[in-house]
Amino acid sequence: MTKKIPLFSLVLLIVAAIDSIRTLPTTALFGPSLIFFFIVSALFFLIPVAFISAEFASRYPNEGGVYYWIKHAFGARMGTLAVWLQWINTMVWYPTMLLFIAGTAAYLIDPALAANRWFLLLFALFTFWGLTLLNLKGIQVSARINAFCGTIGTIVPMLFLIALGVWWVILGNPLAVSFDNLVPAFDLGSNGIALVTIMASFLGMELSGVHVSDIANPQKNFPKAIGYSVLILLATLILGALSVAIVIPKENIQYVDGVMQTFTMFLNAFHMPILIPVLAFLIIVGSIGGSVNWLLSPAKGLFQAAEHGFLPKFFMATNKHGTAVRILIAQAILVSLFCLSIQFMPSVNSFYWFLMALSTGLYMVMYILLFLAALKLKRTAQSYRIPRGLRTISCLAGLFGCVMTIIVGFEPPPGYVIESKLQYMLTIGLGFALLILPVLFLFAYQKKRLVAAQDIQG
Repeated sequence: MTKKIPLFSLVLLIVAAIDSIRTLPTTALFGPSLIFFFIVSALFFLIPVAFISAEFASRYPNEGGVYYWIKHAFGARMGTLAVWLQWINTMVWYPTMLLFIAGTAAYLIDPALAANRWFLLLFALFTFWGLTLLNLKGIQVSARINAFCGTIGTIVPMLFLIALGVWWVILGNPLAVSFDNLVPAFDLGSNGIALVTIMASFLGMELSGVHVSDIANPQKNFPKAIGYSVLILLATLILGALSVAIVIPKENIQYVDGVMQTFTMFLNAFHMPILIPVLAFLIIVGSIGGSVNWLLSPAKGLFQAAEHGFLPKFFMATNKHGTAVRILIAQAILVSLFCLSIQFMPSVNSFYWFLMALSTGLYMVMYILLFLAALKLKRTAQSYRIPRGLRTISCLAGLFGCVMTIIVGFEPPPGYVIESKLQYMLTIGLGFALLILPVLFLFAYQKKRLVAAQDIQG
């Protein structure tokens, strides 16, 4: 009998997949106003997604993941669209994580390498293919790695960063930001961009739902795990981003190695530079651990669609651990191609932001389907029951947050290297079209298979 994932491991699985120290530099750009944006984003996205994911996971304990959840409301095609959006978003998102890991690894060798495109590219490719091979061992191995790496490589450095920030303030050191304006005026051209960066920090709450059949007592433990995870995420992400903001001036923050910039500033000031490579190593370990769930879960979701005829049988091959081998290899090739495109971008920061905005927007379309599915299906006595009024409010709030994030994603951030705003908007729009278009071929393939099956029966 396969051992089930206990509550503690599930909390770590969720937190390690979402609570990324990588996102702190981008959110730190907004100074003390990030507190306001985090709270708003939690109300209009994180908490609604947590509620709905808990309900669906307990409602369908043997059918985990967005494919089944949305399929029950709108049919197999919409379920396939949802899981495709989740999967292709991960392919676009992964290079940003890999660049962060590579930029952090540079501090183990030479910090100047964080700006070297060839170093970033080669290290990113080596890391991703290594993770792909590791995930061939299946979810149980991935969950153990995720829990271990998430603890020592995400939570420990995050808490240490927060402690350094508190220490910095207590000692009366100068602050790089002013705390006079905690509630900013909303402006799509500047503060509105915070919505995209913070929403990107919260993506993935529903990912663990795909493993609901592997969770011990899912109706009880999944809602509990989500509740604990929300509290941990808000506390660590807000305090961690503020720790970056108080020591690095806004105009000097680098997206790829901003965390190590901050640790270097702190540890040099506190006469502990010997810890810089130690922190770099821990963050690399944590980032790799957090990446494990992002690599395997969407692939498993796409495999669910393949089981219902939306992909050729070629992609349905699994190994003895139940892992969809060929889907993992296919996504490794696709991520490698996205990583290679760094050589054609005007700057590493620009490349990083573009991928983050594009992947976040794609994921928001999937969340829109999820909230609409929840509204259509209503609630049942057998599932985790959100209070009736709060359930509807959560869905509507989530829909509003998703739509706003997509709209703001078409706005280039301050300092982004572009020829024109229109060019940027068209590029994002083209990216959406090209990455969603393949799902039409999946629909056509499934229809062709159904027609062929009917002809055989006839």
